[in-house]
Amino acid sequence: MTMVPAKEGVSMSYQIPVLTPVNYSVWAVKVKSIMDAYGLWETVEPRNLGEEPDLKKKKQALAFLFQAIPEEMVLQMSDYTDPKRVWEGLKTRYLGVERVRTARLATLKRELESLRMKEGETVDDFAAKLSGLASKARSLGHELEEVDLVKRLLDSMPKSFLQIVASIEQCFELDTMLFDEAVGRLKAYEERIKGSEKMEDIHGGLYLSREEKSDGCMH
Repeated sequence: MTMVPAKEGVSMSYQIPVLTPVNYSVWAVKVKSIMDAYGLWETVEPRNLGEEPDLKKKKQALAFLFQAIPEEMVLQMSDYTDPKRVWEGLKTRYLGVERVRTARLATLKRELESLRMKEGETVDDFAAKLSGLASKARSLGHELEEVDLVKRLLDSMPKSFLQIVASIEQCFELDTMLFDEAVGRLKAYEERIKGSEKMEDIHGGLYLSREEKSDGCMH
């Protein structure tokens, strides 16, 4: 929904932002600026101490705030007739949630920074672990760009993958590479490593058999 104030023949439209579980800080800044542009913010914070806001403006501000919050929250606050009470109620509720969200997000960021693929762990398993942490961060309002995920993936590879990581970094534009593409290239290299190890095991086994035959050590 948009609201369009008109001043001296010039109109500007404002898209009303809707509050979500993860956007309170940005939402509050946007809503305050829009309400101020309409002359409605004074119903929340009077310009002069002790000044009583205009009744019509209070009704307009209340209607605006009810447009900017989820429907289920409108029902919870339907008894409020003062926009200041609505604003303070939202602030109390969401700043507590915001603190918890910020703490959880900080923990997730530390996990992402310290995450390393272990020797013996498959690329698929590690990529799923990395994607899972990125998804949790996204649910808390922190969107990891594709390029950040790709770089985090490459930086987290064990020593056995250093050759392919160096090759990818030298031969491809990481800024445009998709996460799934990077995973696919690492998996292809992983399969080649496994194939080489199998061939070495086979050749080693054949060599050992020949040695046993020559020594008469057949069992």
